Amino acid sequence: MAAHLGRRLRRGATSGAVVAAAVAALAASQAPGTPPPADNASGDLPIGAGDTTTPPDGSASGDTPYYTDLPPLNTPNKPGAPTTLPLITGPAQAGIPASVLAAYQRAEQSIRSTDPGCNLPWQLLAGIGKVESGQARGGAVDANGTTTSPILGPVLNGVGFANISDTDKGAYDGDAVHDRAIGPMQFIPSTWATWGQDANGDGKKDPNNIYDAAQAAGLYLCANDRNLAVKADLDRAILSYNRSTEYLNTVLSWFEYYKRGTHQVPDGTGVLPGDRSDNRGVTPGRTTPSPTAPVKPAPAPKPTTPAKPKPTPTPPPVTDPAAKVVRIKSATAGTLTATAGRTFADRLTVQALDLAGKPVAGVQVRFRIEGDGDTRFSVGAREVTAVTASTGKAAAPTLKAGERTGAFKVSATVVGRSLTAVSFTVNVTERAADTLTRLDAKDLAATTGGDFADAVRVKATDGGTIASGVAVTATFVTSASDPKPATDGPFFKAADGTAVRTLTVTTDADGLLVLPKIFAGDQAGTFTLRLTAPGGGTVTVELKVTTPEPEPTPTPSPSGSTSPDPSTSASTPAATPSA
Repeated sequence: MAAHLGRRLRRGATSGAVVAAAVAALAASQAPGTPPPADNASGDLPIGAGDTTTPPDGSASGDTPYYTDLPPLNTPNKPGAPTTLPLITGPAQAGIPASVLAAYQRAEQSIRSTDPGCNLPWQLLAGIGKVESGQARGGAVDANGTTTSPILGPVLNGVGFANISDTDKGAYDGDAVHDRAIGPMQFIPSTWATWGQDANGDGKKDPNNIYDAAQAAGLYLCANDRNLAVKADLDRAILSYNRSTEYLNTVLSWFEYYKRGTHQVPDGTGVLPGDRSDNRGVTPGRTTPSPTAPVKPAPAPKPTTPAKPKPTPTPPPVTDPAAKVVRIKSATAGTLTATAGRTFADRLTVQALDLAGKPVAGVQVRFRIEGDGDTRFSVGAREVTAVTASTGKAAAPTLKAGERTGAFKVSATVVGRSLTAVSFTVNVTERAADTLTRLDAKDLAATTGGDFADAVRVKATDGGTIASGVAVTATFVTSASDPKPATDGPFFKAADGTAVRTLTVTTDADGLLVLPKIFAGDQAGTFTLRLTAPGGGTVTVELKVTTPEPEPTPTPSPSGSTSPDPSTSASTPAATPSA
C-alpha cells in the first residue's frame, strides 16, 4: 500500500508541474443561510496568537486515523481556462461545500489581517479538512455551520491508537473514560480546550461547528511564529496536527490540488472519501467518515483526583476590531444636497460588516472630502475620523456647504485596512430666495436725458428666513407681460460708462440689495424693470420717463418807445446873470 501511495503522490506531483496555477477567489458570502459573525465574540483565543506553544499532547488530533484518498490526476482548471469563481463545472473532487469553503476562507482572512507573517492559505485548511473529515462529511452542516450530527474519531484507549484519558468529562465526545477526536477538523478535547474559538458568535466554542473549528485550526497551524510560506514551517505545522509522514504527504497533495483551482458545491453534496488509514482496502465511496453516533458515557470510575492541566500562556487579546471588517457600505440614502453656505440636513454614514454580514463596533472610519471645493465638515476640516457604534455604523460630522456650487465626492475608508472605499456624491446648489419684496412703494419718475432720484431697494427671503448672498438679476423688459429684454429706455451704466439693461446684484447679510443708479434714456414712456432670484422670487418695478417742460420765451417791448436817458433827465442848473 505504501508503494502504491508513493506512486500516486509522484504522479500527482508530475501532473502539478505542468498545470498552470489558477488561484481560486471564491466569495465566502455565498454560503447558504446566514454566515456567522466576527471573531472573539465570546472571549475566545485571539486571532494570530503566533507565540502560543503547542499543547503537551503533541498533536491537534491525537494522531487519530485520517482519510488517505488522494486527489485525481486531472487538475481542477486546465491551463488557460477562466479562473473567475464560483465555478459550476469541474472534477467532483474539486468541489467544496459552500459553508465549509466559507469557513476556510473566513479563517484565512481573519488570521492574515492580524498575523500576516503566518501567511495562512485557506487551501491548507481545506486539505486538512478533506483528510480529517471529508469536508465535514461532504458539507453536512446546518445554516450556522454546525454538523448535523457529531463527527467522532475512534476511542483513544491505546488499542491501535494513542492512549489518552478523558479530559472533558465526556462533554464533547460522550466518553468519560477516554478522549476521542471531535468535529470536522478532528481536535481532541485537550487541544480544543486551549485553541477552541467562537467564530460564529453564538456564545460557545463548538468543535462541531466548521467556522469555530476552521478558525481554531488556522491559529493552531500558525503557532510558534510559523511562516507557512516557508516549506519547513509548513511541514512542521501539518505534522503538529498528526505526526505521520504519510499524513503530511496526503495533506500536501490536497493542498496543491486545491491551489490549482476549486469550485463551490451546495452543502451536503461533497464527495466523501472512503479509504482510511485504519481501514486499508475499503473501496472508496460515499461512506460515513467516522462513527455515526457518539457512544454513551461509560460508568464513571472510582473518584480520583484529576491532574491539573499544564497552564498555557494566553497571549494578549486582539484590540483592533478593524481586523474583522471585510467591507463597508453606505448607510446614507441618495445624494446629499444643500444650498451654498448652509449646513447639510443629513450626515454621511457607513456601516462596517464582517464576513458574515454582521456589524462590527469600534472600527475607525476616515471620511475625506475629495477635490478642491470649499465645502468643509462642521469642524472646519476636509478629513475627519469617526468610530462605529454597536450597530456597526459611523457618521461623519455635518457638512457645511461652501460657495462653490456643483457636485463633488466624499470617500469613507477603514483606517489601517485596504478595503474598497465607499464614495458619496454631494451636491451644492446656489443660494435661493422664494420671495423678493420692494421696501418702498414710491413711483419712480424721471425725464429724458436725466436719472431717477430714488433707488430701488429690495429684501430677499427664502422660506420666511433672510436670504443672504442671493444673486438677484435685474432686467429691463419689454413689458410686464413680455419678459423679452428691452433694447431702449432706462438703463444702468457699466464701469466703462456704457449702457447695460441687465445686471446681477447680491443680497447682503440681511437679505437686502440696493440697485445702482438708473438712467432714464432719451425716450419717454412707461418702462418695466423685473428682478428675479434663484428659488422663484420675483418683483416688478414700473418706471415713468417724461419729456421735460420747455423753458419760457422773453416778451418783446412796444414799437417806437424809448427809454429816457438817465444822463439827460437830470436838471440843468440855470445860468447866473452877470452883474
